[in-house]
Amino acid sequence: MSQPYNSGRRPGTAGYPSGTGNAPGRTGRQEHRPAEEMPRRAARWNWSDISLVFMILFILAFGLIILYSASYYDAAMNRESNYDPMFYLKKQGTWMMLGLAAMFLGSLIPYRFWWKVSYAAYFGSLLLVAACLAFPKVNGAHRWIRLGSFNLQPAELVKIAVIILMARLIVTNGRKLKYLRTNFIIMVMPVIASALIYGINSNLSSAIIVTMIAFFMLFVGEEKWLRFFVVTGLLVAAAALVVHLVLSNTSSTAVEGAYRFRRIIAWQDPEAYAATWGFQTIQALYAIGSGGFMGKGLGRSLQKLSNIPEVQNDMIFSIICEELGLFGAIVVLLMFGYLCYRLMVIAENARDIYGSLLVVGVLAHISVQVLLNIAVVTNTLPNTGVTLPFISYGGSSVLFTLAEMGIALNVARSAKLT
Repeated sequence: MSQPYNSGRRPGTAGYPSGTGNAPGRTGRQEHRPAEEMPRRAARWNWSDISLVFMILFILAFGLIILYSASYYDAAMNRESNYDPMFYLKKQGTWMMLGLAAMFLGSLIPYRFWWKVSYAAYFGSLLLVAACLAFPKVNGAHRWIRLGSFNLQPAELVKIAVIILMARLIVTNGRKLKYLRTNFIIMVMPVIASALIYGINSNLSSAIIVTMIAFFMLFVGEEKWLRFFVVTGLLVAAAALVVHLVLSNTSSTAVEGAYRFRRIIAWQDPEAYAATWGFQTIQALYAIGSGGFMGKGLGRSLQKLSNIPEVQNDMIFSIICEELGLFGAIVVLLMFGYLCYRLMVIAENARDIYGSLLVVGVLAHISVQVLLNIAVVTNTLPNTGVTLPFISYGGSSVLFTLAEMGIALNVARSAKLT
């Protein structure tokens, strides 16, 4: 970053950057505006806000259509859904309405408010993760808090809390980020959150996403980016080496008995485990391959007919490829690409560094989760449960992701966008 921020300064106080010049990617040129101009700008919606909202609504509508297409057969055959083919559609639609309300509310709350409650949000979200132990297991894991007929997944709330807290920690430390120990100290908070999510919720995918969001935000705030890449590369290489040594020096029976290592083994050779651990991956690849360029047509997937387990969740991208083909997959990527582009523009033009980093965190969450989901479905990475934002079935995911969009929209309302 060309113009480091003043360490220890709160938003709105003397010395805290008030122009757009210190935002990530800018050159340090300050733009001084009259104090009375800001309320007028913050109170109006510009074209960029509307285009971002339109894209969110478009992806949500597309997601409902694909979700119904992917889930109606399974819902019609499932006793738990009362054999209602619209079961998943109705529940997802309800959560989307709640999410849109959260997005609207978030767009009205001044984003500097999150600075004040960052620590409370962080520790509160961790308490909710721990509270999952008080509720019965669902699919063998304590991941949800039951609210009537709905299940709330606190791990999704942790992602927002980590974004809010990391933005504050990076701004507070400012020039201290040039010291490597400061980077490690800042990363303690998201690592603790990831460890609790993995240890209590047995949710490796969410733990990975939380850590990657924090790394992404720290990279944006880092001055010595080359050093950051080198240290990160060494840590990743060390982790890969540990996994390799475990797989190489442990008996096959012991490795296959470990749930996490089964997925790595199946990832290396899914065809060898097509009837067991690699079944879901192989069926998803069949769906992708059979779709061709233009697909079989909306609603005409064969793999969703009880061939792909939980097809409405993590593997829904395979149904997009089967029914809409490579063309549909490219359209989905372009939609998310435009969404991330608008978030990047907001981050670059935010009024101050804190607002900019909040949007960077939202951008990191969306982009990382989309890339991980597609990588898992295409067997580029080992199979782990990662939802496709706004499209996969999951109430907590769509609720809190839309709440993040509300924060980004509030930052956009006080920025001069193009």
